[in-house]
Amino acid sequence: MSNLEELRSAVRGRVLLPGDDGFEPATQPWNLAVRQPSAAGVVEAADAEDVAALVRYARRAGVAVAAQPGGHGASGAVEGAVLLRTRLLDEVRIDPAARTARVGAGVQWGRVQEEASRHGLTGLPGSSPVVSVTGYTLGGGLSWFSRAHGWAADSVTAFEVVDADGASARVTAESDPELFWALRGGGGDYALVTATEFRLHPAPALYGGQMLWPAARSREVLDAYRTVTAAAPDELTVWAGLLNFPGAEPVVAVHATYLGEGAGDAGAESLRPFDAIEGRMDDNRAVLPLSELGTIIDEPTDPSPGSGRAELLTAVDDTVIDALLAEPIAPLIGVQFRQLGGALSRPSDSPHGALAEPYLLYLFGVPFSPEVAAAIPARRDALVKALGPYVTGRKPFTYLGAGESPAAAFGAESLARLRAVKRDRDPQGVFRSNFPVGEDTGQG
Repeated sequence: MSNLEELRSAVRGRVLLPGDDGFEPATQPWNLAVRQPSAAGVVEAADAEDVAALVRYARRAGVAVAAQPGGHGASGAVEGAVLLRTRLLDEVRIDPAARTARVGAGVQWGRVQEEASRHGLTGLPGSSPVVSVTGYTLGGGLSWFSRAHGWAADSVTAFEVVDADGASARVTAESDPELFWALRGGGGDYALVTATEFRLHPAPALYGGQMLWPAARSREVLDAYRTVTAAAPDELTVWAGLLNFPGAEPVVAVHATYLGEGAGDAGAESLRPFDAIEGRMDDNRAVLPLSELGTIIDEPTDPSPGSGRAELLTAVDDTVIDALLAEPIAPLIGVQFRQLGGALSRPSDSPHGALAEPYLLYLFGVPFSPEVAAAIPARRDALVKALGPYVTGRKPFTYLGAGESPAAAFGAESLARLRAVKRDRDPQGVFRSNFPVGEDTGQG
């Protein structure tokens, strides 16, 4: 590995190299179960010009740059690469008249929602307010509101980037259609994004929340879930699944959002089949401010360990429900169905294209000990195997896990096109995404 001492004078931002105090903590991504001490260095860029200076240095030194705004999707495959942190690229501009936002590469979704909601507008965030807008969007971005508005990447109008030569550019569908296409969901393998511009959407009202029942009601809840999702309007998105937290009784949960006019009444009416199920332990559904979207799932907002796997499903029927309920889910703490369909099933000029599958299955565990860490993959594999042909093998790019390949996220034609963009724009491999499109592990 090259001696990177010159990196300290090549950029203005903070630089940490192996042996420096604080180096290993600085390499740690948001997911504490992923370790990255093999990185060659960590740079916290001062601004977009600093990002360009880093790229020019990396090109000369023959090292790769791996951008991780927060590290939610980190795979750990950063050996010999310089980790780029973009926390200081934190500008947010909302144009309420044009219904657009421009955000720096360090901005998290919670801040966008806070500022856009003041104008009755929303972006297309996921379930967590602390996920970076840029990383999420480069992976496509599956939102609570994607059934109404498609992939988050579909709303992007421009990227501000630094290319593999260290030059800055503004990329649009008109200025550079191939790179624009690749960045709208194909990952960050082709250029470093320093800012993203995207359309915002009207948000007249948001209704949503959580319902919980004892696990003994699981079949009734999941039967109601398939009934509700089969007739759901695009404004409604419903997730349901089993939760098994250590030290607590297992429960079955439903989480939902409805975005649109009259959301309170329309959302409650759409979810009425759940009201007939007795024994409900909790129901906090309400009309919510857009800035409180993250409270619906209430995921941790501080770094924490986790091990997840996602699969796309062709249906949720008796066979699928039987397989899920056949045995306790432990050592997993969550097995969840996430509703897709709507606009996601319609054409999209992005690497993912349309999603034919109406549901995503997400299986999640926390590796509290080495024994649990070893047992989690086995339990996930057994559940997936039990679902047989209902599992298509495809999954969204941002749901890829360690050892999985972009070939699981993209069709053969899209993957070949992405690889061509990579060869053309970054032949020296200056950029390394969490799941490089030029590599195939043979898994997933």
